[in-house]
Amino acid sequence: MELILASQSPRRHEIMAFMGLHFQTEVCTEPELVPAGLSVPETVEHLAAQKAAYALHLHPDACVIGADTVVDLDGEIIGKPASPDDAIRTLHRMQGRSHTVYTGLAVLKNGYSDVRCVTTKVKFRPMTDAEIRWYVSTGDPLDKAGSYGVQGLGCVFVESVEGNYFNVVGLPAPVLYEMLLQAGAITQDRT
Repeated sequence: MELILASQSPRRHEIMAFMGLHFQTEVCTEPELVPAGLSVPETVEHLAAQKAAYALHLHPDACVIGADTVVDLDGEIIGKPASPDDAIRTLHRMQGRSHTVYTGLAVLKNGYSDVRCVTTKVKFRPMTDAEIRWYVSTGDPLDKAGSYGVQGLGCVFVESVEGNYFNVVGLPAPVLYEMLLQAGAITQDRT
């Protein structure tokens, strides 16, 4: 069965390659629309399902994976920074504190839908102004939810991770593996 990842994230591509999956990519070009009043888990689930549904419409015989990751700090959803200054403000707020990473994950195929949310707590160590400015100047945090990448230069600021590490990167591999097995998109022996 053809496997489609509805994401342009290089980190998600890398994780799927780590998993030994063979897949194509189809990026959703529709605007992300979220109904009012959804909780953070409902929001990421909705967005993941929206991305997967778009790709499934274009590839009706495939199994499609959609994902959406956000950071929740004090009840506020923090997505990708709008600018370097925005990243600096976010990192100042997060340093020395914990936040929660939510990833919505959707596996869809014709007549089948499995949509879940995975959460992971991340604690940042205290950071100096100089560290924050240096990190933002590297460009690393500018395309990442929460203004950091645990898998890159941002790893030096992460004090602890409680939950699935790959969820923080943007694709919780163990949960995705289970979902693909249940969907019949892969087998345990990969035949």
